[in-house]
Amino acid sequence: MPEKRLILEMGTGNDLFGGDYTKAACRAVQDALHHSVLSLFRSLGYDTQNMRVQVTIGVQQPDKVDAAVVRAELPRGKPEVRVVFGGLDVHDPVQDTTHVIATAAIEAFLPIESDSWRLAAPAPHG
Repeated sequence: MPEKRLILEMGTGNDLFGGDYTKAACRAVQDALHHSVLSLFRSLGYDTQNMRVQVTIGVQQPDKVDAAVVRAELPRGKPEVRVVFGGLDVHDPVQDTTHVIATAAIEAFLPIESDSWRLAAPAPHG
């Protein structure tokens, strides 16, 4: 059965003084999750544990993100984490500190048979 993307949420996170790319990525995921309400799934009778969750993290140094730690931030579904070049590093030469800013996109997919859905006319107002 073909999958359909039902949710796309974005978030940002940072680690201002530790230079920790994984911490910034986890904070970006938490930011995106706090923008989501999955009532659509419950309303339609879908189990959120069955959804595929694709997480894309953007940071300046992708090899410094522990994807397994980021994956553990996802409370539902079957998460997949991909880390790519993106985000932002802001270097403070006076303090010799790099502020790490990560971005996250979270997509939720469910197998949905397109033929089983159709738009209905709105209910008449009484």
